[in-house]
Amino acid sequence: MNYTPYIVVSVVLIGLYSWYARIIGRKNRAREALSGIDVQLKKRSNLIPNILTIAKKFMEHEKELITGVTQLRTQVDENYDKGDPESVKTHLQAAGALGSNMSRLMVAVEAYPDLTSNEPMLQAQKTYNEVEAQIAAARRFYNASVTQLNNSIEIFPGNLLAGLTNARVMPFYETDEASKAVIEAGSILN
Repeated sequence: MNYTPYIVVSVVLIGLYSWYARIIGRKNRAREALSGIDVQLKKRSNLIPNILTIAKKFMEHEKELITGVTQLRTQVDENYDKGDPESVKTHLQAAGALGSNMSRLMVAVEAYPDLTSNEPMLQAQKTYNEVEAQIAAARRFYNASVTQLNNSIEIFPGNLLAGLTNARVMPFYETDEASKAVIEAGSILN
């Protein structure tokens, strides 16, 4: 009796199962990475009210910027569907816009000598910079995880197995155009 066809079928099935398991693992790693970003965004979100409270005492001219930061913070804190690529993309865009506005706020803070010498503000800025560094690290981990996931479900036979795993191509964490632009301190302070 010839066992070759059984061996070939067995090898193919083992290979397909291995690819299927790889997709599931990478999908879960991408979700873990997204959760890591959310944890860091929550840390930043919790810090923002302290910074705004301190800044409001000194920065009457920056009400529009402070209001914008507050609105974006609320938007970033809202729940979203982590399995829906469009929902994730919208969430990440709002988080990027919040980061951009916070950078503008920090530039504006530097123009107020009483505020920049204020010990609570100095500590808040230091903590904010640490949180931003942690967000950057979480973004890198997320993008690396998404690259692996997207590759595994876009390359044959993953494109066939993706439907079985309910895995979809996830968006990368990209900065918005405002975040890429150079911040001109003069335009914020006028």
